[in-house]
Amino acid sequence: MKLSPGSLPGPEIKLTCKTNKEVLAVKVRKAIIPAAGLGTRLLPNTKSIPKEMLPLVDKPVLQYIVEEAVSAGVEEILIITNRGKSPIEDYFDYAPDLESRLIADGKDKEAKVIREVADMADVYFVRQKETKGLGHAVWRAKSFVGKEPFAVLLGDDIMLSETPVLKQLVDAAEKYNCSAIAVREFPGEEICKYSSVKLVEQLTERVYRIGDMNEKPTLAEKLSNYAIMGRYVLTPAIFDILEHTAPGRNNEIQLTDGMRQLCHVESMCAVDFEGKRYDTGNLKGYLESIIDFALKNQEAGDWLRQFIIDKAEQLKG
Repeated sequence: MKLSPGSLPGPEIKLTCKTNKEVLAVKVRKAIIPAAGLGTRLLPNTKSIPKEMLPLVDKPVLQYIVEEAVSAGVEEILIITNRGKSPIEDYFDYAPDLESRLIADGKDKEAKVIREVADMADVYFVRQKETKGLGHAVWRAKSFVGKEPFAVLLGDDIMLSETPVLKQLVDAAEKYNCSAIAVREFPGEEICKYSSVKLVEQLTERVYRIGDMNEKPTLAEKLSNYAIMGRYVLTPAIFDILEHTAPGRNNEIQLTDGMRQLCHVESMCAVDFEGKRYDTGNLKGYLESIIDFALKNQEAGDWLRQFIIDKAEQLKG
């Protein structure tokens, strides 16, 4: 389905990329993880520790996101950082001194875990030198992506699901030869915190064709109760669009504004994904993720479950 650009704001964009069918015939091998945010919702923790490196039970938040990408077939990952994010680069590098010390102490298992983190995928880094918004951060990956379809995974959105959420998107993108974004239905005013999408056709039980979208709408402006979550599979046509996208909300270049133009010139689908999403960029979401992931942890799960039961009894008194 192709929709006319109609009265889209800004200059008309002439796309020079391949058609959807040609582009998405290529495997999704590359992913972008924007991790350049300042983490102001979790201060003072994030004054010296990137929010993406905060611990989630036994590993940092960002590792779960990288593992999801790898599980969906991604081979190369570009992490967009900025000043003060060097711990991220160190984490995905080899640590020969630490590994040697662990092996010398008879901790071969721990040394193996450290090495496996660095070997999960080919991880690269580029800085977003100015804070110009998510759309600008994604645009910085243009030379890395080239002419392939690619994935975007937001650095503070954690997904807990049997089938990785990104894999659900990749499957939909390949099946329908189009970009795919993750969505979730929100009741009432909650939709105003996110970007809403207009669904124009149901393709399968959980996949829909998108006709339009907007960034953080008012209740009067919302297009549906379906909001965009932090997972995307996009065609490289988005880069030409983002290059010409004017700053929008908060005077930043919004990825949603770019995708809005993209969905008017190429097919795009929404996947109402199976699984639970955690916003680890705010305190309540971060604490919820710690509890849920710890309950699934082989070493701590049973203990924590009993601890919660005992604590609940104490709070009743």
